[in-house]
Amino acid sequence: MKLVSRRTILGATGAAAICLLAARLAGGQAGLAQKPQLAEEVFKNVQVLKGIPVDEFMSTMGVFSAALGMSCEDCHAANDSKWENYALDTSARKRTARRMILMMSAINKDNFGGRQMVTCYSCHRGARNPIAIPRVDVEIPPNSPANSETQKLPINLPTASQLLDNYISALGGTSAIEKIVSSVQQGTTYFRGQSVRAEIFTQAPDKQALVRHLAEGDSRTVFDGQTGWFVMPGHPAREMHGVDMEAARMDADLQFPLHIRQLYPELRVEYPEIVDGREAYVLFGIRKGQPPVKFYFDEQSSLLVRVVRYAESPLGLDPEEIDYADYRAVGGLQTPFRVTVAKPGSTSSIRIENVQLNVPINGAKFAKPPSDHAPVASAAPQR
Repeated sequence: MKLVSRRTILGATGAAAICLLAARLAGGQAGLAQKPQLAEEVFKNVQVLKGIPVDEFMSTMGVFSAALGMSCEDCHAANDSKWENYALDTSARKRTARRMILMMSAINKDNFGGRQMVTCYSCHRGARNPIAIPRVDVEIPPNSPANSETQKLPINLPTASQLLDNYISALGGTSAIEKIVSSVQQGTTYFRGQSVRAEIFTQAPDKQALVRHLAEGDSRTVFDGQTGWFVMPGHPAREMHGVDMEAARMDADLQFPLHIRQLYPELRVEYPEIVDGREAYVLFGIRKGQPPVKFYFDEQSSLLVRVVRYAESPLGLDPEEIDYADYRAVGGLQTPFRVTVAKPGSTSSIRIENVQLNVPINGAKFAKPPSDHAPVASAAPQR
């Protein structure tokens, strides 16, 4: 069983997804000790958010979407065929956003020593206009956990090791997981109000390719163990970069459940939460130099039902929530047949219909595109 991320399921599936993801899939050659490309080196008309890597820039776009409850097209003039239009300053909202970024940065610098204490969400809370008057209906009860600084975790919670051991056992056991060397999944993903056939090819130790069969041709998202790229019909390929590379590496690991301890040296059990109406244990994973990850394990089945990952940006953390459901036994392993991914401003899902384990996969599935579609830096715009 492996994690399937938004990058695997969605790629860039339209103007909104392109705005949120295209920049992350741009970049230099992975595996080489070189500086990541900066936003202004990849996109046109970047005026305020200069000097930050491309992946942080796109995480910033996600923060905007979450904080204001808006999509890309609310600020950018663009369509699928004219990437360059994203750079135009035709929207007053885009110009206002630049002023707000400078204001927020000044507040943090002048009052908090430059620490990121105030973000867009601090005032907007999902609304286009800042929220200045408290809402009575969301007043926190005096005995709620949020009002108790001294609240302690229940004494009967399992330890981090117990949660992971129970999860591995629920999947089918260590031996069964170690035997999986390849996986081919076929199903349907939903976007633009349409259902599209999709295939996911994963080869141990660290290769994965998603093929989506669109009406205008196949789109591909590929990670070959060292580099990754995304290709949409009619557009040049774009290389993965930054946090997307880390996510792709994780998603391509067929033995990921066995590697959680190594990847996250610090694991902390937190207060249980409700996922899809059922109580779930929460495991907080910390890895040096990376944003934290939260793993949710169903209290009854011990299976992984949710993962929350974050990408850093100058304006705050950009969250990604991945839900796993409809587990079924395949080759002795419990496998989720429904995966739902939520990001600020968008939600998508994939329903798996067929899973084949340990079958041969043509190496061409993970081959780089021909030179006429070689990965290039995106021309899509920014702020």
